[in-house]
Amino acid sequence: MTAEKNFVERRKHQRVPVISNIVEPIDLIYTDETTGEKVEIAAVLADLSSTGMRIVSFLKAPISGSMYIKMQLPSVGKFEVEAKTSWIRQKGPIYTIGIQFLKIASSVAAKIEAMAEDYADCNTRILLKLPEVCVPNCKCGQVCSKLHKDLTVHS
Repeated sequence: MTAEKNFVERRKHQRVPVISNIVEPIDLIYTDETTGEKVEIAAVLADLSSTGMRIVSFLKAPISGSMYIKMQLPSVGKFEVEAKTSWIRQKGPIYTIGIQFLKIASSVAAKIEAMAEDYADCNTRILLKLPEVCVPNCKCGQVCSKLHKDLTVHS
């Protein structure tokens, strides 16, 4: 059996995949445990939940210890979280990094959770082949890049 067949989903919160309209890059800031120096890493967001995210970077993030992440997203605004690295996968010069949030403002977590729920609801409407996939109050509308997106609803 491969590792993928034994995979058990441990996430408790829905994720919003590949958000393409990020206003500014994600900055990971941490203190190198061996040198004590402050290190900043720029990254691109791959998916996001209220309790963590997956990012892609050309620079490796720390495997342990805490870090601060600064970001800005439509529908959420500017925010910072304290986090730690959960896992790192490397393919050539590219690192995919799983991040777990340790401290996040409850108002920010609620906005991200609402985005993820609306994204999942949209997927359900698509699977059910409902005539109206987009709804005016969708919290994910500003960052949605689905082919089904109705620009008249989200303009």
